[in-house]
Amino acid sequence: MINFWTYKKEYRKYRKKIINKIDKTISKGSIFFGDELKSFEKNFLKTNKSRYGIAVGSGTDALLISLMALGIKKGDEVITAANTAIPTISAIINAGATPKLVDIDDDYLIDLKKIQKEINSKTKVIIPVHLYGQSCQMDKLLKIAKKNRLKVVEDCAQAQGAKFKKKYLGNYGDFGCFSFYPTKILGAYGDGGFITTKNFELYKKIKRLRFYGIETLDKKNKFFNKYYSNENGVNSRLDEIQATILNFKIKKLKYSISRRRNLALMYKRYLKNSGLILPREIKNNFHVYHLFTVYHKKAQQIIEKLKKKNVTCRIIYPYPIQKMKAYSNLKLSKGDLDNSVIKSKGIFCLPLYPDLKYKDIQVICNKLKKILAEVS
Repeated sequence: MINFWTYKKEYRKYRKKIINKIDKTISKGSIFFGDELKSFEKNFLKTNKSRYGIAVGSGTDALLISLMALGIKKGDEVITAANTAIPTISAIINAGATPKLVDIDDDYLIDLKKIQKEINSKTKVIIPVHLYGQSCQMDKLLKIAKKNRLKVVEDCAQAQGAKFKKKYLGNYGDFGCFSFYPTKILGAYGDGGFITTKNFELYKKIKRLRFYGIETLDKKNKFFNKYYSNENGVNSRLDEIQATILNFKIKKLKYSISRRRNLALMYKRYLKNSGLILPREIKNNFHVYHLFTVYHKKAQQIIEKLKKKNVTCRIIYPYPIQKMKAYSNLKLSKGDLDNSVIKSKGIFCLPLYPDLKYKDIQVICNKLKKILAEVS
């Protein structure tokens, strides 16, 4: 069986080193806010060439805390893509705002041409989602935001290490939000997230908000490091064990991305002219291929046949946000989000992760091409 994704191969390879590092961390006697977290935050910022930032409990928390820091409240609207993950929408709603969905272009990214008409006096933030490992056109998006005096929070959950115009994502908006969910490019063995910013005042605020509003940075504050809430916050901590694992894995990030890109290139070579619509690398983008997403009108049939041939795939995501019961109250006009619906019915993702072997790609593609010949 060729799994869509697994951490087991990686873990077997590094098991002894990881266990030894975790043992040393736990033996120090600090479970939260210890040396490993400080070290990881420093390493992440250096790797992503970001000025300020903090680690948090999850990618969802990263989005929520960012919106809280920008003062988002009930009655505000936040624009984002209709095909995003549920956590993006959950964070907007939990911050008190209303999501305003925009359709996507043929590269599965927010359609910049459709943003302006959704902006009104209630609009406060745009959340561009860098889906599948590729960047939105941030220069054009920032022009729209500046023109309308809007804040920008980048959803980089699937785009760790990706660049637009040679600049790492997470450094364009007011905030960049990352996820360390195990399947991500930089994945923990549990949950975790990160927020980047270039604004020192916003940095101070997110650092308070992640820990109940307690001041842990400004030593001039008379309540510095005291159990006193300066503003209502949340509990969103990256523990020392996950920080240890991420500190170990971040050293292998460049290799992991290089490997993903090579595997994606192999897919493209083998599946050229196969009848599938393959992912393309947009101009000015450095694509990190968190997922290798293809499109075919008979996607479900192909997935089922591949499963019988011991290859597992996934659809990410099978339902656009507006098609989910939880968000039926968004009151969308019929036809506004057509492309997100069309794409969701034909997309599927092939296995792609650093420990997948080149020969596995050959096997997958050979089986896939035979199936495509059958269904066409």
